Amino acid sequence: MKTTIVKTAIALFGAGASAAFAATSGLASEGSGLLTWSLIGFGVMIIMLQAVPAMILFASLLKGLFSGHQETHHLPKV
Repeated sequence: MKTTIVKTAIALFGAGASAAFAATSGLASEGSGLLTWSLIGFGVMIIMLQAVPAMILFASLLKGLFSGHQETHHLPKV
């Protein structure tokens, strides 16, 4: 049983090391292209456009929390 565990551990460590070695030994990449930067810019634009309504909602929440007490109006009974 102990030899099976040792053999399995050696196989797993060996496979992990060879995969890491294969990932690092390659041609150097040319860097990020125009499509990559366009996609990143589009994502940032979406996040920024979603932040505008969130800030408006947050400002309204703060205004409602810190405003004075308002009268309550009751509906007439039918």
